[in-house]
Amino acid sequence: MINTKIALYHKCEAYVNDRIERSKADIQSAQEASNNETKSSAGDKYETARAMAQIEKEKALTQLSEAGKLRQALDMIIADKPMAIAELGSLVITTAGQFYMSISAGKLMLDGQVFFAISPASPLGQQLIGKQAGEQYQINGKQFSIKEIY
Repeated sequence: MINTKIALYHKCEAYVNDRIERSKADIQSAQEASNNETKSSAGDKYETARAMAQIEKEKALTQLSEAGKLRQALDMIIADKPMAIAELGSLVITTAGQFYMSISAGKLMLDGQVFFAISPASPLGQQLIGKQAGEQYQINGKQFSIKEIY
């Protein structure tokens, strides 16, 4: 299962890298749109287009900052470390599914199996954190149990 954790870590890395690259491309595109806008006789149109490009650039900068925070969270994970309790970097197998405690990257497919990359700060992550195999947790009024932790 350590190999599975390492592969999931790499999938999360790819997710973050993709978000970073898309944000950088959006920033560049917004900057180019702003630079290419030429002053016309309709001054308001020019100002509006530049303002819209600036808003898009600021939005992309925010997304880049958020992706940077995800990168920092991943950098704290030791992917090949075996674990006995649910914490950042652990793979938690439950009666409700398989959860990789890392970043909120959503559904990950690996070797035909479904895993969910979740943040320890998420509601489910908060229910799992600190628990061991055999313990119970509750989500939306339903009881689940932890089968294994790696």
